[in-house]
Amino acid sequence: MFAAISLHNLSYSTPDNQPLFTDLNLSFGSERTGLIGRNGTGKSTLLRIIAGLIPPASGSVTITGTIGMLAQTVQVAPDDTVATGLDVTDQLAMLDRLEQGVGSVEDAGDADWTLPSRIEAVFGEVGLPIYDTARPLSSLSGGQRTRLSVARLLLAEPDMILLDEPTNNLDAEGRQAVIDLLARWRGGAIVVSHDRSLLREMDAIVELTSLGATTYGGNWDHYSERKALELAAAEHALSSAERKVGEIDRKIQALAEKKARKDGAGARKAAKGDIPRILLGGMKDNSEKTSGENAKLANRQRGNAAEAASEARSKVEVLTPLSIKLTSTGLPAGRTVLQADGLSGGPDPESPIIKGFSLAITGPERVAITGPNGSGKTSLLRLLTGGLVPTSGTVRINGTYALLDQAVSLLDPELSIADNMALLDPDADQNARRAALARFMFRADAALQLVGTLSGGETLRAGLAATIGGNHPPDLLILDEPTNHLDIHAIEQMEAGLRGYDGALLVVSHDRDFLDNIGITREIALSS
Repeated sequence: MFAAISLHNLSYSTPDNQPLFTDLNLSFGSERTGLIGRNGTGKSTLLRIIAGLIPPASGSVTITGTIGMLAQTVQVAPDDTVATGLDVTDQLAMLDRLEQGVGSVEDAGDADWTLPSRIEAVFGEVGLPIYDTARPLSSLSGGQRTRLSVARLLLAEPDMILLDEPTNNLDAEGRQAVIDLLARWRGGAIVVSHDRSLLREMDAIVELTSLGATTYGGNWDHYSERKALELAAAEHALSSAERKVGEIDRKIQALAEKKARKDGAGARKAAKGDIPRILLGGMKDNSEKTSGENAKLANRQRGNAAEAASEARSKVEVLTPLSIKLTSTGLPAGRTVLQADGLSGGPDPESPIIKGFSLAITGPERVAITGPNGSGKTSLLRLLTGGLVPTSGTVRINGTYALLDQAVSLLDPELSIADNMALLDPDADQNARRAALARFMFRADAALQLVGTLSGGETLRAGLAATIGGNHPPDLLILDEPTNHLDIHAIEQMEAGLRGYDGALLVVSHDRDFLDNIGITREIALSS
């Protein structure tokens, strides 16, 4: 069936009455639409309103066809099974009763004997093994549960699917399974995502901001090209507006100088007695009236031009990518920064997940650690940095290093950004710390925010400021899944910060665009 969703004057506010969006009017059809925007603009909330999970403050949603939703997080109860995750518990119980010979007439009429084979088929489509449907849901990893939720959607066969960050917590294989699903999907889809690879599969992009929603035809690459054109247009508008302000300032100055010359000439003539006093008074009044009107007109024009320049400047500031110049680490190209030999270990010493791992990072190399979920990537970072004690092997870090984990736990959430900076870089003076924070856009009062009140992107940006923004950045920076739960704007800011860093980099990530954009030079793939 043809699917269509229309939003009419839709508005929603947070419980503390902060408006997320006001009078939204949007239409979605059988195309695949990526919904993007900074964290906090209401993307997930909008999906939940469309799905009927929460009501809007005002406005309405009109839906033609059936919809299915993949939530961002999957809540798991202790007794939930794979069948629960697929929402087929009752149907499978019905088939079981019939097979046992104890089914009712109603069971016989309602039973779907194709269900077991359809379950096997959707497992294959999302890249899952054939699980026992009685298996506890809690035994699956986060990525496996996400794939199971996608399988549930396929089983339900809706006309329109709503996906909220479907590739979060998925490894490269899982991400590809979602991308393949959307590439094959012939119904409508609305996808909230910061995954640029996934957004390339879209037919349209809708950008949600505090000012409303803007629709761009085409996929992520077309959207990026349009934004680049918008930036060029905004920069041209700013240049024109600033030039106009300069022209008016020169005009005002010329009027003032002309008036001064005229007044001076009149005063000299009056002093000589060349002009009758009564005529001089009238001339003076006319001159002052004309000069005053010219000045008022010029000042109005300048006010309008200054306002246009301010508006153009704000657009440029929003559209301009972050560019950060950092202090050099001075890391020599030939120095071995990290050396691991025959490293084994993991959270359970009796069953090491990392076995016989060796790695050498020399100079400003940029090394990515990739691999499927469960292959031990985070455990490896903890072994390398002393968070876990290896059962065998050796690790040596030659120089300074900093580790930014997924929670940015090196920052104290109870302290301000500035206070955290002082703790982490006690040798720097206040001016140096302010300069470091300003490089990452934490200026003046922004640096006084408590870390615990920041968004995920702001927290990571603060972590980067505290580690690589100062006068003595570390020789080695280690990152663990840094793009998880960040919006695209925050990811691009982080990429800009890392491009300005000239030390060695060791990063765990499934985000291929991110790895490409920060200039990874070597990749090590762990196996499960």
